[in-house]
Amino acid sequence: MRLSRDVERWSEQERVLYLGLYGSMVRIRRFEERIQSLFLKGEVYGTTHLYNGQEAVAVGVSSVLDERDRVAGTYRGHGHVLALGLEPHRLLDEMLGRASGVNGGRAGSMNVTSLQHRYLGSYGIVGGSIAAATGAGLAVRKTGGVAVAYFGDGATNQGYFFECLNFAQIYKLPVLFVCENNLYMEYTLTAAVSGGDILARATSLGVEAEAVDGMRVWDVHDVAARAARRARDGDGPTLIEARTYRFVGHSRSDPARYRPEGELDAWRERDPLALCRARLEEEGMSAEELDAVEATIDEELTAAEAAGLAAPWPSSIDLPAEFATPLAS
Repeated sequence: MRLSRDVERWSEQERVLYLGLYGSMVRIRRFEERIQSLFLKGEVYGTTHLYNGQEAVAVGVSSVLDERDRVAGTYRGHGHVLALGLEPHRLLDEMLGRASGVNGGRAGSMNVTSLQHRYLGSYGIVGGSIAAATGAGLAVRKTGGVAVAYFGDGATNQGYFFECLNFAQIYKLPVLFVCENNLYMEYTLTAAVSGGDILARATSLGVEAEAVDGMRVWDVHDVAARAARRARDGDGPTLIEARTYRFVGHSRSDPARYRPEGELDAWRERDPLALCRARLEEEGMSAEELDAVEATIDEELTAAEAAGLAAPWPSSIDLPAEFATPLAS
């Protein structure tokens, strides 16, 4: 796959950066594919909400964050926390309900938290991450940190979307409100039930707002870097509307028959992994180098799956050790 337009050449530092981000996206995609396979085999209980297709958003945003920052994700949060550096084997063990999981096997797919990775949680309530990140913005504004809220387009119809953006704007809180607009509110086309434009909802409150192609990880990185600089400089929140698409149904039970014929195929032509790989090849990286990255990740996840299936089930009410220590502000 080749890119369809001329692009400015990357520096060597940028090539190294985006090779790492490509690896992160591959890791998320391969992880989700394994979770789906394990679910179909009856090894994963409850439900699952996969991140396939949206990898460039979390990876691009996470690439501009550091130890001062906090992140609140959604129930489609595997990609959010993996992009922050959570070890895949700890998340896989959690999905399998094992004691060695990041939350001791008790969080399941929708409620993962990792304070070690500054991840405040995956919020099953639509838009719950918005309020959590706004509160985190209050906590980190004296430290130069930023708070990030991931949420879907459906959450922009929630009352606290407006309340929290207004509050963050009035107090110039360092919050990045990242709307992952994948066109559908679960099973409903967003445009069919939402008046106006998502960006306009933010700008009407005076909040800086910018749309980005959520399938191009380098574009997401650049937009997130600008928003993070504004936040750290005391200039307040930014709404980022990342226009993306999920390649799977809303959850395990959704065959996504509500999508028009050909829509999924058209978006797959813009797969964020394929776009990034094509750009890296244009920058001079060989197919062998990129294949090696993918093979290493596949080996890592194969080992993690085997170990996870052999790991013990929880046998007590003890929580993982990291929950015994409060998260430093």
